[in-house]
Amino acid sequence: MTEPDAREYVQSFARGLAVIRAFDADHPRLTLSEVAARADVTRAAARRFLITLEHLGYVRSLGRDFELTPRVLELGFSYLSALSLPEVVQPHLERLSREVGESVSAAVLDGEDIVYVARVPVRRILSVGIQIGTRFPARDTSMGRVLLAGRPERPADAAFAAELDRIAAQGWAIVEAGLEPGLRSVAAPVHGRDGRVIAAVNIPTSASLVAIERLRDEHLPALLRTTAAIDADLRHL
Repeated sequence: MTEPDAREYVQSFARGLAVIRAFDADHPRLTLSEVAARADVTRAAARRFLITLEHLGYVRSLGRDFELTPRVLELGFSYLSALSLPEVVQPHLERLSREVGESVSAAVLDGEDIVYVARVPVRRILSVGIQIGTRFPARDTSMGRVLLAGRPERPADAAFAAELDRIAAQGWAIVEAGLEPGLRSVAAPVHGRDGRVIAAVNIPTSASLVAIERLRDEHLPALLRTTAAIDADLRHL
């Protein structure tokens, strides 16, 4: 990042943002001294910023401690509300792909098909190429089954309906050789603000390279952390 022009750089504003960033998941409550230390400002400056933020409704005081209020979410709402689903999902997919070392995709349901809306390719394990907009029968894919399980209606096929009930209850699906022999895939749902399933994310793997135990014990927890993070972002849209 280039150094800002001193004539245009508002140092007090930057320090105010540093005070907000002093709070995080590991430090939800801070004393005045702790805020000053973490924001690298004086105690007097920290006090002025905290009083201002409290007056604006972004901070509340609890005796000697301070904490952020939910109103700070307004600061990012304009940015998040302008994003489309693929734009929200993409950075999460990139982090997940780096973590598991596999391709990662997201899809939505269109009728009885899934449509790919975001993707991070690492290796090609299907004979057919996958791009944004690629469609597959939902029933044959892990993402499709997760999406179908999110529907209130169930198919007439009793066995498949029971499978969808099981997927809906556990919150994920593993499909073996759904589209091609040798393919093993795990998927989990993404939820909108109202709690409905609106998309799915999957990790497709080669059955010869990734054992089912590794898929369940390593890939699935990483996938569920990712979809939970996406859900959290989408709640602000």
